[in-house]
Parts: sequence; structure tokens; C-alpha cells
Amino acid sequence: MDGEIDPEELAGLIAGDEGSDSALRIVDIRDRRAFDRGHVPGSECIPFPELTTRVAELEGAARIVTVCPHGVASRQAAQLIGSYAGIEDARVESLRGGIEAWERDTGELVQPDPEETANPTAEPDEGPDAPF
Repeated sequence: MDGEIDPEELAGLIAGDEGSDSALRIVDIRDRRAFDRGHVPGSECIPFPELTTRVAELEGAARIVTVCPHGVASRQAAQLIGSYAGIEDARVESLRGGIEAWERDTGELVQPDPEETANPTAEPDEGPDAPF
């Protein structure tokens, strides 16, 4: 792990990374429901429990920033990613203060396009099985 990055600095990187496919990867380690409520622009959802099995997806990135609610778990995620053999050339950082600091300092969270999250073949979630 290469340390932490402030929300303002990450916002500048995002603005300068337009059109680049792999230079900057922002990894939100929250679960999908939290991610769908709002996330850092350009981020991708890789929940922390899936990180060890999906870390290879990040190979080839020049810079990786991990994001969580308060900036604590994302430091652990950044350390885990940084220890992966395929990531040794990438700069791996955690977003200082997490989503909370991002909202406070930039005021900008995005939500996924409803078409991206909609699954027309999925059964509606009725919750746990009920006896009625």
C-alpha cells in the first residue's frame, strides 16, 4: 500500500483520467446495495469478501484507490491488493475518510444507471420465506 489519498486529490485524478481505460481504478469495497445508493464517480464495486478472488481483475492498472464508508477497511483492502503479485507496479492507495469524506469535501456521489442494475429476469425479492 502506498498510503492514502484525499478526496480533493482523487477528484482531480478522476477529472484527468477521462477516456483512460486502465490508468486509474477506483475500487469500492462496500456491498452492492450500499454502492447502488451512491458511489464515487468511475468506481467499481468489488465487495471486500470477494476481493481475494477478484483481485486479478485489477492487473494492468497504474493506480488503484480503495473506498469504504470511513476509510478504515479500505486501508486493509489496499494492503491486500498491494500484496498481490500481479499488482506490484501499481500505486495502491486508500481514500482518506472514505465515502463520508468524499461527500463532505466534494458533495458528489453518483448512482448507477437504472438499466445497469435492472435485471428483468430476476425474481422480485420478497424477503425471507414466510409461512403465508
